[in-house]
Amino acid sequence: MLRIHFTADDIAALRFAPRPAPLQELHAALTTAVAPRAAPLFGPWRGRVLRALPAASTPLADLAPSGRPPTFLDVDVEGDTLAAGFAHIRSTSPGTVRSELERVYGTAPAPPWIQGLYAGDATAWRTVRRAQHAAYETVLAPVWSVVQDLHRDEFTRHALAVAAHGPAAALTALAPGSRFHEGVWEWPGARARDVRLARRGLVLLPTFHHPAGPLLQDLPGRPVLLTYPAGPGLPPVPQGPGPRDEALAPVLGRTRAELLRLLAAPHTTTDLARALRVSNATASAHAAALRAAGLVTTRRTGRSVTHERTSLGALLAGDTGP
Repeated sequence: MLRIHFTADDIAALRFAPRPAPLQELHAALTTAVAPRAAPLFGPWRGRVLRALPAASTPLADLAPSGRPPTFLDVDVEGDTLAAGFAHIRSTSPGTVRSELERVYGTAPAPPWIQGLYAGDATAWRTVRRAQHAAYETVLAPVWSVVQDLHRDEFTRHALAVAAHGPAAALTALAPGSRFHEGVWEWPGARARDVRLARRGLVLLPTFHHPAGPLLQDLPGRPVLLTYPAGPGLPPVPQGPGPRDEALAPVLGRTRAELLRLLAAPHTTTDLARALRVSNATASAHAAALRAAGLVTTRRTGRSVTHERTSLGALLAGDTGP
C-alpha cells in the first residue's frame, strides 16, 4: 500500500499540474509498452507501439535494462515542452547521474554510450535527446492534442471536486478504493511505500498511458510528483471518428460504439433505431446496456424516450469539448 503523509502545510500547497508534461507522459507510455503484463485494453496499442518505435529510440531501452529507468529521466511539471523537459534532465548533477546509472546497472557491463553518459560526455547526452524525440514523434505526437484535451477535463473535474467536497475527498476520488485518514492518503494495490511530504507539498499529474497504478517522483528538497492513471481507460487515439470507433468496437461492439458516437447529440429511441438500422427494441436494449455502464442517460417526456451521453461517455467517445 502506498501511504502519503500530509502536514497541514502540504494540504495548503497541494497542486494540480496545469498542463501535461510530454516527457513524463512519454515515460509513462514506454513503461506501459514494455511491461510484461500490460492492461488488456492496452494490448493492441502496446503491440503497435513496439513495432513502430524507430531504431533511433533504442538507447532508451539501454537506460532501463530491468524496466526501472534512472530517476534523472523524471521531469518536474514545469517541463511542459520537450525542450524544457530535456533541459531539466540535462541539468542533473553529475553525481546523481553516476549514482543512478550504478543503481540501474550494478555490476553488469554497460553499453559504451552509457559509459559515456556516466562520464558526462556531451555526445551521449545528444543520444538521449535524439532517442526521446524519436519516441515522442512515434508514440505521443499523433495523439498529443487528445492528451491535452483529456488533461483539461481532468483538471476541471479535480477543481470542481475540491470546491465541492474539499481536497481530501478530491484526492480519494482519483484512486478508487483509497482513503484519507488522519493526514495519510492510503492507496491500496500500489507498491508498498511510505512517503513523507514534510511540508514539500504534492503535485498531481494525470497520465493517459499508464493504467496500472501511480508513478512517484520523490526527490530531496522538491515537491513530490504523483503521476496517476486517468482518462477513459483506453489508450488515446488520433482525433476523428474512424480511429476512435475502431478502438471502441472490440470493447463495446460495433453497434454500441456507433450508438455512443451518435449520442454526441440527444436522440430518441426511434432516431437511434433508424440511424443504426435496427428495431426500436434492439436500440433500446443497447442504450440500456450503455446506461448501466454510466455512459448514457435516458429521460422520458410523455411517450418519447430521449438518450444522451454522460461526461464519461463523451470522454470514451473522444469528444472532450472545446
